Amino acid sequence: MSTARTLARIALGGALVFAGITHLTVARQEFQAQVPDWVPLDPDTTVVASGVAEITLGTALAASPRGIRPWVGAAASAFFVAIFPGNISQWVRRRDGFGLDTDDKRFARLFFQPALVAWAWWSTRTPVRG
Repeated sequence: MSTARTLARIALGGALVFAGITHLTVARQEFQAQVPDWVPLDPDTTVVASGVAEITLGTALAASPRGIRPWVGAAASAFFVAIFPGNISQWVRRRDGFGLDTDDKRFARLFFQPALVAWAWWSTRTPVRG
């Protein structure tokens, strides 16, 4: 793996672990603003489950053996796709959270999710040598 990919993978893993811990502690209520109304679970249960998933994925990104990293990257990418409806819901329902207190800020945030998908995917792939 290239140094850039390794650093990117570890940084994303660390960010996910940090976010997951905040899901379980200081930002639980903030994260509940992102849970769409159609999710069949209680918003707090959804936030806790999401936090556990983020800690698990972050740890796996940072510490997984080379042979399974592409699978972990695919799982992290899928997770980012799966939680995207929460970001859309926050924007559509005009719910404040994490300083996203205007429609423009909530809308702008939507464009960061594809970047996270790409980051997880790219950082876990072995570069093709030509």
